[in-house]
Amino acid sequence: MTLVDASHPAACPACVAGDAMDLVSETSEARPQDIRLSLPTIHCAACISGVERALSATPGVNEARVNLTMKRARIDAVPGVTADSLIEVLARAGYEAHELDPTALRATEADKQSRDLLMRLGVAGFAMMNVMLMSVAVWSGATEATRDLFHWISATIAVPTVAFSAQPFFKSAWSALRVGRLNMDVPISLAILLATGMSIYETAQGGSHAYFDAALSLTFFLLAGRYLDYRTRHTARSAAEELAALEVPRVTVLRDGVELEVPLADVGVGELLLIRPGARMPADARVVTGHSELDFSLLNGETHPVAVAPGAEVSAGVINLTGPLEVEIVRAAEDSALRRMADLVAVAEEAKSRYTSLADRAARIYAPVVHLLALATFIGWFSASGDWRLAMNIAVATLIITCPCALGLAVPAVSTAASGRLFRKGMLIKHATALERLAEVECVVFDKTGTLTLGTPKPDDLSHVDATDLAIVRTLAAASSHPLSTALAEAISAPGAVLSDLREVPGFGVEGCWDGRLVRLGRAEWIGAEPAKKTATYLKVGDAAPLTFTFTDSLRPGAKEAVAGFKAAGFDVMLLSGDTEAAVQNVAAQLDIPVARSGLLPQEKAAEIAALSQSGTKTLMIGDGINDTAALAEAHVSMSPASALDASRVVSDIVVLSTSFESLPDAVRTATRARRRILENFGIAATYNAIAIPIALAGFATPLAAALAMSTSSILVSLNALRLH
Repeated sequence: MTLVDASHPAACPACVAGDAMDLVSETSEARPQDIRLSLPTIHCAACISGVERALSATPGVNEARVNLTMKRARIDAVPGVTADSLIEVLARAGYEAHELDPTALRATEADKQSRDLLMRLGVAGFAMMNVMLMSVAVWSGATEATRDLFHWISATIAVPTVAFSAQPFFKSAWSALRVGRLNMDVPISLAILLATGMSIYETAQGGSHAYFDAALSLTFFLLAGRYLDYRTRHTARSAAEELAALEVPRVTVLRDGVELEVPLADVGVGELLLIRPGARMPADARVVTGHSELDFSLLNGETHPVAVAPGAEVSAGVINLTGPLEVEIVRAAEDSALRRMADLVAVAEEAKSRYTSLADRAARIYAPVVHLLALATFIGWFSASGDWRLAMNIAVATLIITCPCALGLAVPAVSTAASGRLFRKGMLIKHATALERLAEVECVVFDKTGTLTLGTPKPDDLSHVDATDLAIVRTLAAASSHPLSTALAEAISAPGAVLSDLREVPGFGVEGCWDGRLVRLGRAEWIGAEPAKKTATYLKVGDAAPLTFTFTDSLRPGAKEAVAGFKAAGFDVMLLSGDTEAAVQNVAAQLDIPVARSGLLPQEKAAEIAALSQSGTKTLMIGDGINDTAALAEAHVSMSPASALDASRVVSDIVVLSTSFESLPDAVRTATRARRRILENFGIAATYNAIAIPIALAGFATPLAAALAMSTSSILVSLNALRLH
């Protein structure tokens, strides 16, 4: 058994950087590296100069630039300078910093679709204003040659604009028609094309009316709705990706006895990795050398650390707590426990993706009705008048006036308002239909560790412990990074005893000498104590009887209010956990949760959710661990706290940025109100059509008047969405 000196000081970051300079001086051709840091606490120009000054003064840093808006720093440094050393430099300068994964950030920054939509919207808006100016001249009485000139200029502007700006609708409509179905973009595309085509024909024939402004206004308003909808969801995705970028996928590999920091993707089966205390296990592996304790809480919900020794098999995702471990990778990524869990998630996600939004359900009914009505109008007027141009004009006016622009805006306008409200309360909506599904929830299912609790145990009452024993415990606990030791050290305010020969024994605990006697703080079997029924650590002073220190995980702020709020709203509330029966029942009793199940494996959690779904109960699942991902994907709608693993955040529909859960019931209330506003918007659209369609059918509305009426209905829908607040 190897004993580790717990008092060994960490290396100075500046010295580390200096050593790195010496190493790379021999390889002057080495390329500089790009390091990105998140700076959550900076807020002014002084912070920018302070951070840049501290970083630039560090040996090995070529250049440092701070972006105040994004609260990030980009550092150009020589190979060998580590992000950890720069983080320590900034910590000494008074700035909090976290490393970001540049690869993940490039995905976040490469917002091509957003720029594309905004560009098309801008082009459509500019063209619409110019064509409307031409139309004013025609409305003012321009005739014959002058009128035809303005029409041709309008055509020159409108035709390429429609061809460029309306592409999102054309592509979507064609995708639907190719597989034999209709969506909302089919009548939209048809209205735009017919308005443009009819206007070109009228212009070529020297007609008195052209409707290029109608085609452009349709395109502009619908692009505005599409852009609002996209930006609402992209804000959530970007924030989630920013959180994911904090988990840098790199490992320390041992090759020929040399430690190298490389991407996990470059490491294969059979290679040796060094897992330092506090690091997460990157792959399924076997311990080769070292003793330690592992935290399995994010993998299976078990809060009590598990001791490991050489030969032990460990799973990806667990956290090494006390001692350094050398491990050998035993499974390729595609065969790991995490991959098997990912397969469960994929199956559940496929089922969730089949959910049809309210807008799509409306389109199934609305689109064929609109097409049939326009066709019937053309046939009726052509039969009655024999003038196909008149019949086509009235049919186009009917198609435009019934164009589902209001329906197209009904959902994104409300979603934008609701998502903005929830964002201000610390919640990010990631999925397009998450709000609609959240409004349908009947049962709320919580995970325990890291969700209802913070995953940071606190010692129970210490008032009965002798002052001398407390002082010994204080010193022993301060010498360890084990979470139970850290909690004890923080809870004991009295000064520690003077101990000699302090040593941490990885996987077992901490020992030292006090008054000529051996003192130990650690596991029951090492101390010789009777294990407690709950999370505990044990103290042994010489030959005296062992003392037991029990711990209770702290409830998450707002957990009580969240459970009470859901119950008051009439929802069933359940607790599903992989932790022990005693720990689960304790939390359930504190929060008054009537149904609590413990010791569940990941697939058993997912099966519980699936059983509820099969019984017709729509569930909201709230969890944070790898063991929750399949259940989160299986649920009707899901949430994860920002502290959750990346896998859980990716699967979840909503990410809760706030530490407190107090506002979770309000999220359901907001979703319910949003659904009501969406249905009201459908009602507004239906009322508008009931009034406008007879006017169009009677031939009293030109395509231009139809476009103005359509725009008015769109504005009414947007104003109604603002009533959400």
